[in-house]
Amino acid sequence: MGTALITGASSGIGEALANKFAAGGYDLVLVARSEDKLLGLAKQLKRETKAQVWVEPADLSRRASAKKLAASVRKQGIDVDVLVNCAGVLEHGSFAQMPAQLNEGLIDLNVSGLTAMLNHFLPPMVERGKGRILNVASIAAFQPVPSLATYAATKAYVLSLTESLAEELSGTGVSITALCPGVTATNMVSTAQEKSGGLKIPGFIIGDVEDVAAQGYKACLKGEVICVPGTVNRAAIVSGRRMPKWLLRRLSGVMGRSSLPKN
Repeated sequence: MGTALITGASSGIGEALANKFAAGGYDLVLVARSEDKLLGLAKQLKRETKAQVWVEPADLSRRASAKKLAASVRKQGIDVDVLVNCAGVLEHGSFAQMPAQLNEGLIDLNVSGLTAMLNHFLPPMVERGKGRILNVASIAAFQPVPSLATYAATKAYVLSLTESLAEELSGTGVSITALCPGVTATNMVSTAQEKSGGLKIPGFIIGDVEDVAAQGYKACLKGEVICVPGTVNRAAIVSGRRMPKWLLRRLSGVMGRSSLPKN
């Protein structure tokens, strides 16, 4: 089948996608900051599937990390047929009260890190005339989300970039997909809830990580440009697009402010 490189593979959607690609017959390059977690996942996947698995610890929020990763993969003679950009971080809170390094960290990983991965892994795919890319965005990419302002802005960037590149890559043999899940039961979301103390999420809108990964995997291999898992999420996007932007901002503002801790 080929080799899939998956960032953010140590937990959550990234780990679930690693399982999907391994079960689908792909060899894997697993990337995340935690080497121990990656080694544990690699051992599991080797035991449960026939996949060959390489582990590449990296902090993609740091400049030049993607370049070093690409050089390491190239040195080992690995051609990346599928790139999954899943590494990301979420911070909840008032922008004005959030430490600057948290907002900057969101941009460093969600925007700069993802873009750098595309810079280094997309051109070889175009040269070979084949490849698949899956960028993990969010339903937050479609609308303003007060209390998650920077996070939503970074995911809007990922969605816009993906749609633009989908047209640029037309006819090259390379496809690119934006996976836009809603709130999903992952460690990233639970950590944000614990840190903020005010982020309350109704259980019925929390998506299952395995279902999100399964839909993202299928959409990637089909070459779909946008994948939004979940009926509720798709309905929210449709209603948001039909709503005047001023009203959408007002409603988002009411919900966003209600999620912030009261002083």
